[in-house]
Amino acid sequence: MASMKEKGEVNLTGVKQSKGVWLVKVPKYLAQQWDKATEKGEVGKITIEKKQGKTQAPRDHPFTMNSLGGQTMAVFSQGDKEICLEGTVVHRAECRPVVTDNYMKLKKVQMKESLKPQRLSQQLERAITTVFKPVANHNFNVEYEKKKKSEGKMVRAERQVVLDMLFTAFEKHQYYNIKDLVDITKQPVTYLKEIMREIGTYNSKGVHKSTWELKAEYRHYQSPEEEDDEMQTA
Repeated sequence: MASMKEKGEVNLTGVKQSKGVWLVKVPKYLAQQWDKATEKGEVGKITIEKKQGKTQAPRDHPFTMNSLGGQTMAVFSQGDKEICLEGTVVHRAECRPVVTDNYMKLKKVQMKESLKPQRLSQQLERAITTVFKPVANHNFNVEYEKKKKSEGKMVRAERQVVLDMLFTAFEKHQYYNIKDLVDITKQPVTYLKEIMREIGTYNSKGVHKSTWELKAEYRHYQSPEEEDDEMQTA
């Protein structure tokens, strides 16, 4: 009979010796920098102190503590033949960046990078002959004509151009309804909603019902709650 290790079973021999660990959610760009670290081991330090009964956290990346919600979570490591228990999650936290001009520039650069085409054109030294006959009108051309007629004279602009127009608009006002955004960008409403779902949040109730605003990571300002947190952690 094969052993448990040969079967790739979970090794629980270190359950009693397992230590408590923190489960921390960090921004993508910070995780990427950690992955690029040339040396193994420590990549940073955090010091949390108590001052007048309030937790003091870093100013560059404030911490938000979350409850475990009654869940039991653990951290495992996988080797060649077995999976070992490394520790039990005792705290959950979220590491969030302070929204500054530099952070907004970083988000715009990341957005541009994500929009770069995956396929590149290449010049051929000689013509390629095929047995395929040319098509009078490709399906995508037919679909484009149908969409153009259904959406009137509005033609979709490049996504990055639309994003620049939207970011500029939201630097002036926090909330817009979709009609105002259509007037500003001159883009089809279906296309505009598609982009806004990526960078914005729709308010379905409250004082600003039926309006859009930018998600927290794209804002050039801070909400009252975030300002209060920053004052407490400064």
